[in-house]
Amino acid sequence: MVLSALLSPVGYDWHAWRLPGSRSEELATLAILADTAQKWERSKLDSIFLADIPGASFLLENDLSLGSPYEPVSALGALAASTSNIGLIGTISTTFSHPFTTARQLAGLDMLSGGRVGWNIVTSSYGAEAYGIELPVKADRYRRATEFVKVVRGLWSAWSDRAVINDRSMGVWVDPDLIKVREHDGEFFKLRGYVNIPRSPQGHPVLVQAGQSSEGLGLGAEVAEIIYTTQPLLDEAVRYYREQKARVQAAGRDPAHVKILPGIIPYVGRTEAEAKEMMESVVQFMNFSLLAERFERLYSVKLSDLDLGEAVPDERFDNWESHPSGPRIAAYKSYAAQPGRTVKDLLVVYSSAMGHHLVCGSATQVADTMIEWFESYACDGFSINTPTAPASIDALCKYLIPELQERGYARTEYAASTLRGNLQLPHPKAWDG
Repeated sequence: MVLSALLSPVGYDWHAWRLPGSRSEELATLAILADTAQKWERSKLDSIFLADIPGASFLLENDLSLGSPYEPVSALGALAASTSNIGLIGTISTTFSHPFTTARQLAGLDMLSGGRVGWNIVTSSYGAEAYGIELPVKADRYRRATEFVKVVRGLWSAWSDRAVINDRSMGVWVDPDLIKVREHDGEFFKLRGYVNIPRSPQGHPVLVQAGQSSEGLGLGAEVAEIIYTTQPLLDEAVRYYREQKARVQAAGRDPAHVKILPGIIPYVGRTEAEAKEMMESVVQFMNFSLLAERFERLYSVKLSDLDLGEAVPDERFDNWESHPSGPRIAAYKSYAAQPGRTVKDLLVVYSSAMGHHLVCGSATQVADTMIEWFESYACDGFSINTPTAPASIDALCKYLIPELQERGYARTEYAASTLRGNLQLPHPKAWDG
């Protein structure tokens, strides 16, 4: 199975940084990022992934997960020098960026890393005020994103794989006839030119996407090679997997060339009791009144008038189809509808998992869950979001990954030097291919 890890050096849970040993005092250093990336590389994961929400609003609420202080291009550039094999996936918004700049930044990272870069394509729901604009409506954001990706791919394909000659005797380093000037005149962008960066060993960065709205599903089917998704329940994950692979095929693409990775939040211990103890160590810091207020502010779902032990009425989630975060709200709705679930359960999952599948147990138990999902065609692997750090990362590397390796579901060595090679994705064609 494909294994990618969110790069969250102090943990995915909003409160995890408060745990003793979290290294939160090192958050503004390269050391904590490099140490985290190198741990995952030693465990032979396919990739690490750096999310990005522009602006400081979450950071000012002391959320060091959503409020991560890292800018992806600069951070991954540093990590390219600190690692050798693991893939490096970074987020760049098509709403707040320009395709030529994005093409250059990512092509440069891909070249210098030896072909290990991926681009997480987002249209953004937050941060417009920092750019002095109003957030465009979703349909406009996705039309722009579609054109944006088309332009970037065109710029990346402008160089032939054979363009670099490096002939000292003739004094020719590059054949200009093997570089094609790109011209584009569209609804959102007009440009003429090419990037001054040759193609990497993998051709160009792997395209990654995570939108779950109808527009996001369509964009993913058209262009994505990795899809991150929020699926809290197995049966819904199976349905999503089947339907999204069908969309990929309908778009004229090979479904095997698109890796679907639902998020998983694993609390892992030597025993189930140890894993539960780790989870409780985080829950003790949770202010449920504050969590309910924030949940309502983000999702317009009121919980503050309910007791923590009550079930959440299904109608509280009726706004999900019209809300900008509708797919995430739908995931919470599915979770809350399970028998015995309470307001407290929902808020714990919100804080620790943001709607992803949360599992707590021994390495064998967590591996059993992951393998069940994989064998049920619910996924091609997982995006691992460690709830705490470094404790959860260390537990996964020491117990869970070896368990998966021993059972034949995780690699013990890298098969290739590029991200595409390790994911068994095709080499993208250049203009002359």
